[in-house]
Amino acid sequence: MYLTKEIKKEIFSKYGKSENDTGSPEAQIALFTYRINHLNEHLKTHKHDYRTQRALLKLVGKRKKLLRYLKQRDIERYRKIIKELNLRK
Repeated sequence: MYLTKEIKKEIFSKYGKSENDTGSPEAQIALFTYRINHLNEHLKTHKHDYRTQRALLKLVGKRKKLLRYLKQRDIERYRKIIKELNLRK
């Protein structure tokens, strides 16, 4: 399995307030980004896997909504997470 407990703890401890902080927007955005990158690699080899393609689009939409929320609430946190994850420009 590509997403183990250890990987989740690492992501949450790095981007959240602690390794148990699963609810902060930064932690969720980081987790979605990890999953999106994994699905992109999968789709490079399996071009006709349409279920995975749909799941990827749903994840991108969820991440986009969280980024929009974070941008409206706290622009500094938004800029920090964008810079750390290399999501924009």
